[in-house]
Amino acid sequence: MRRLSALVCLLVTLIVASAEKAPRARLNDGNMIPILALGTFGSDEDRAKLRQTVNDAVEAGYRHIDTAALYKNEEQIGEGIRDVIQKGLVKREDLFITTKLWNDRHACEQVVPALNESLSKLGLDYVDLYLIHSPGSQRADGTYDYIDYLETWIGMQEAKKLGLAKSIGVSNFNSVQIKRIIDNCEIVPAVNQIEVHPALTQEKLIPFCHNWGINVMAYSPFGFLVSRDVTDAPPPRIDDPILENIARKYGKSTSQVVLRYLIDRGTIPVPKSTNKERLKKNIDVFDFQLTPDEINTINKFNKNRRVFDTSYWKDHPHYPFNID
Repeated sequence: MRRLSALVCLLVTLIVASAEKAPRARLNDGNMIPILALGTFGSDEDRAKLRQTVNDAVEAGYRHIDTAALYKNEEQIGEGIRDVIQKGLVKREDLFITTKLWNDRHACEQVVPALNESLSKLGLDYVDLYLIHSPGSQRADGTYDYIDYLETWIGMQEAKKLGLAKSIGVSNFNSVQIKRIIDNCEIVPAVNQIEVHPALTQEKLIPFCHNWGINVMAYSPFGFLVSRDVTDAPPPRIDDPILENIARKYGKSTSQVVLRYLIDRGTIPVPKSTNKERLKKNIDVFDFQLTPDEINTINKFNKNRRVFDTSYWKDHPHYPFNID
C-alpha cells in the first residue's frame, strides 16, 4: 500500500510538471525563468478578473506571472496564487513571480520596505524576479525626483542578498544606463524588461543585453496588431497579409506568429489577456519555429514606434528612450 501511494504521488507530480508549457532559460545568476509570462497590466475591470485569470492561466500551463506595484493588482494575483497552490495544481517553487519597484521608492533605504509591501500583498515570502520599473525617480505627487538609479540598485542588491528576491533586474533601461550599473555595482542585472514588437524591434538593445548575459522580457508584444484607439497605428495589423501567410504555413494565428517571433529572437514575451481561450492560444507557441528569413521579414515592419507615450517625462535626466 505504501509503495502504491508513493507511485500515485510520483504520477501526480509528473502530471503537474507536464502541464507547464513554456521552456525555461537560465539567468546569469543561475536561476531558471519560463520564456513566456502572463502580463497583468490593465484596467479596473481586468483587475477584478485577475484572481480567476491566474487560475485559468496556471491550468493552461503558465508558470510565470508578471506584475508591478504600479498595477495595483498584487493582492488579486496573490489570491489566485493561493488558489492554484491549494488546488494542488502547482507548488510555490513551480511558479515564477515577477514584480517591480515603482519610481517613488528609488532611495536605497526604500527598496526593501517597498518589496516587503509587495510580498505582503502577494502573500509570498519571496519573488523570483524584482525589477526597477524605470530609471527615472519621482515623488509621490508625480513630480520629478533626481535619485541616481545606482543608489536604487544598491537597495536591489540588498533585496537579493536577503533572499526576498531570487533575481533582480531592470525595466525600460537603455544600454548606457545598464553599462553604468555593470561598471559600478556588484551584481549584473539578470533581466531588462522593455517594449518589443514588430513596430519596435529593438535590434540594438536586445543584442547588447544578450552580450552581457542579460535576458530580455518583451512587454506589449502584440504592438499595434489590434489598435482600437490609435488611428495612425503602424502595421502590422492582425490581418496583415505577410503575417497571415506565415501563420497559414504553421497552422497558427498571426498573434501566435508574433509571439513566436519574439521567442525566436531570444526574448521572453509578456502577453496579457483575461480571456480563457486566448490565454490558451497565447501559450500554444512551442510546437513551431520561424526561419531566419521570416524573422527578418517581420523585422522590416520596424518604425521605432512605441505603444506607450513616454513624451511626458522626456525632460527627466534619466529618461531612457532617447538612445538604444
